[in-house]
Amino acid sequence: MTNDDKNNTTDITPDHSEATAAKSELELAIEESAKWKSDFLYLKAEFENYKRNALKERSELLKFGAERMARDLLDVMDNFERAMQVHLSVETIPNYRTGIELTAKELKDVLLKHGIQEVPSEGQLFNPSIHEALSSEPTTSVPSGHISKVFKKPYKFHDKVIRTGQVVVATAPKTEA
Repeated sequence: MTNDDKNNTTDITPDHSEATAAKSELELAIEESAKWKSDFLYLKAEFENYKRNALKERSELLKFGAERMARDLLDVMDNFERAMQVHLSVETIPNYRTGIELTAKELKDVLLKHGIQEVPSEGQLFNPSIHEALSSEPTTSVPSGHISKVFKKPYKFHDKVIRTGQVVVATAPKTEA
């Protein structure tokens, strides 16, 4: 081998080792890319399962969320049905009234337990976000702009008004001249 041949061989060898190193680097990058892709696809599938399960859970919550309240209301309903079976007479009316009052209190307690509460209105300042004015009447029993009578009580579910109250709003009486 001549000197020129040795130089050519040494020149080829570093290029070949660089190419091998580059090929090895490329193979590592391809493997790493495949691993990232695999991880991504796994996480994507896992997230899709999570979304599907969350939707199912939300649907079931909406469907069965009122179950505890319904069970509590059934107890109140049982008491009303028992009251309907009572034979009324002059002697039983006071006890009957007491039973109805207790059942009404039980109903209010169930509603309160589940976040539904009456909004006190009589004598309060009229609030259009809570009250619906059916009419107005001149009176001195409450100040003008306040509620003098309540036909339907307003109710809130937690902090949200779920039923506005139907009320009569007081006005100042007309003075005769």
